[in-house]
Amino acid sequence: MQFSVIIPAKNEQENIGRCLDSILQVEWDPQQFEIIVVDNGSSDSTASIARGMGALVLVQPGLTVAALRNFGAARARGELLAFMDADCTVAHSWLRQAAKYLDRDDIVCFGSPPGVPPGATWVQRAWYQVRSKKVPLGETAWLESMNMFVRRDVFSRCHGFDEKLVSCEDYDLSLRLQRVGKVFTDSGIVALHFGEASNLSRFFRKELWRGLGNLKGVLHHGIKLSELPNVCLPMLHCILLVLLLTALLLAPRIDAGLLFAALALFLVWQSLLLLLSYIKYYRGTLSHVVQIFVLLNVYYLARGVAMLRQP
Repeated sequence: MQFSVIIPAKNEQENIGRCLDSILQVEWDPQQFEIIVVDNGSSDSTASIARGMGALVLVQPGLTVAALRNFGAARARGELLAFMDADCTVAHSWLRQAAKYLDRDDIVCFGSPPGVPPGATWVQRAWYQVRSKKVPLGETAWLESMNMFVRRDVFSRCHGFDEKLVSCEDYDLSLRLQRVGKVFTDSGIVALHFGEASNLSRFFRKELWRGLGNLKGVLHHGIKLSELPNVCLPMLHCILLVLLLTALLLAPRIDAGLLFAALALFLVWQSLLLLLSYIKYYRGTLSHVVQIFVLLNVYYLARGVAMLRQP
């Protein structure tokens, strides 16, 4: 068998049918792929919907998402493991495009960042511009596990996802896979993510959760130069914000120069952040730059708070 599609799920009855239906409609021999849904103890009809659509359903309550994916991989028969999420769908050409890499032993992992569906909010569209890769085809530092193919033998050799991480487990795995072969992005391998945060409140909560695994991952695999911005900038953002708020609260009691210094530092940081948004993400309209600027502020705040909450 060529492909094993592995989907962790919990209480996904609103999404799992749409997800599986898109996979069942791919332009590929159905004898050459299998679908494995690893259910994390759902209290709704997720498991029964998946079984009714022909998926192999494995029930494993109480595990991290990394452990769910590893459990599915241990039961997989395919040469390539295709990891995706229950709130995603795939294009008809998904496996046909992925099959180009069946004989590319030098490429051990490939895929692409899932796009956003039609009717997406400005938060979803703007954040996809941040998540998307600089090049449509070529080597990359890491891939998201929402649309990630990994050679089964290499996955086993690298001991799979780190089950101690509650998030950022895909980045951690990508680093280990790079020691064996190439990690490749290919925008032709199309998936859509319907669960991307639709507003700023949800975006903050999601990044707060994802940030819980950020520092743990760094401590586990060691600091990489490419990770420094994701570690240092959130902490800098929170430190400057706390300094500014403290200065404002104590304004009647402190020297005006200290208040001005705190305000100046924060404004310099915001100016640099706005400049970064313009240089990296300008797409013809300034409104798009402002959207990215707002999202980066929320992102750094959430990630910084997550680091402070580390046990």
